[in-house]
Amino acid sequence: MNGIMSYNVASEAYKQAENLGLAEVTNPHEIIQKLFNELIKSMSLFEESLKEKTHSETRSSSFARSLTIIYSLQSSLDFEKGGEISTNLFRIYEYSRQQLISDLKNAKAEGVTNAIHIIKEIAGAWDQIADEVKK
Repeated sequence: MNGIMSYNVASEAYKQAENLGLAEVTNPHEIIQKLFNELIKSMSLFEESLKEKTHSETRSSSFARSLTIIYSLQSSLDFEKGGEISTNLFRIYEYSRQQLISDLKNAKAEGVTNAIHIIKEIAGAWDQIADEVKK
């Protein structure tokens, strides 16, 4: 998996999006783990705001934050080195983005629930890779 995600691109996109304490993170795997964790958190807050049927600042901010993180993840993909894996990840991120937009328009948590599940699976796989890299 080394080389699939460009550390510099992910780091820069993420820092531009919002600073969540990444200044002290120097390991590329940790940056991606942090992105996944924040994406799951933001998408879950968005999902909950839709289920509560109240338009709130939380809905708007979690929606915007989710899209920004998805963009950061998409921007960090290295299609030359990552090949099919990068293409598939891009499609999953794009699916997640589309589900967020659709659910916002419909004011119903439908697609985002599925997208969260998929992102959690990818995050779990990324955690396993990080654990193996540490060994």
